[in-house]
Amino acid sequence: MPEGDTVWHAAKRLREALAGRVLTRSDFRVPRYATTDLTGRQVTESLSRGKHLLTRVEGGLTVHTHLKMDGSWRVRPAAARLSEGHKARLILANDTWQAVGYQLGVVEVLPTAKEEDVVGHLGPDLLGPGWDAGQAEEAVRRLLADPGRPAGEALLDQRNLAGIGNVYKCELLFLRGVHPWRPAGEISDPAGMVRLAHRLLDANKDRIGHITTGSRVRGEEHWVYGRGGRRCRRCGRLILRAGQAPGQETDPEARITFWCPHCQPES
Repeated sequence: MPEGDTVWHAAKRLREALAGRVLTRSDFRVPRYATTDLTGRQVTESLSRGKHLLTRVEGGLTVHTHLKMDGSWRVRPAAARLSEGHKARLILANDTWQAVGYQLGVVEVLPTAKEEDVVGHLGPDLLGPGWDAGQAEEAVRRLLADPGRPAGEALLDQRNLAGIGNVYKCELLFLRGVHPWRPAGEISDPAGMVRLAHRLLDANKDRIGHITTGSRVRGEEHWVYGRGGRRCRRCGRLILRAGQAPGQETDPEARITFWCPHCQPES
């Protein structure tokens, strides 16, 4: 599932292509909204909220989308030929640009006044415009609200803080030396964990891909994520992998956790 910085970047591209322009085409390729037509309405804003995308149009409506596991947005010149049309779920276009949402996990239209119905449950947004010390403190409070919960699960819960996906979960735990199944209440510096999460997402939001090691060399971008069975870049031990939740240890569809048993001891 895309990380919060990927969604933030998608919102930026949509905003640059659509905001302030009148839609000349709106094509909803999902049954519930197949007859919805936003043509003639001006797009006023496109923004991210955690992993959710909110595109507002005049008349008090919001197009809410979520990439889920396989979704993506592509922005092309308005005259460009639509590629992989069978995967397109939503097309929003004006005289200059077309934005195509492929394999979107969620596509819906709702009153802008009711956006909180779909994003109100989220915790502080790591890339939100209102991120400050108060938001960071609230994120820490939420992370520790269930002190017995495994740290890896607590970080992935968007109700605690919004924007962390499996890549950053693994990398954050490694960088802070926390075992993925250590209880959240035993994290020695949860405030430091939250600050690092904000720094990592903020550093990567304007580029494609996630770099946590500081190296842009292909294959050297991550410390542990995707490196199961390889040597740890710090200590040389073999990196382990397993499903985060009970019963997921061998599930190929599960969000796999990667960690170093030496750099991230159980206790």
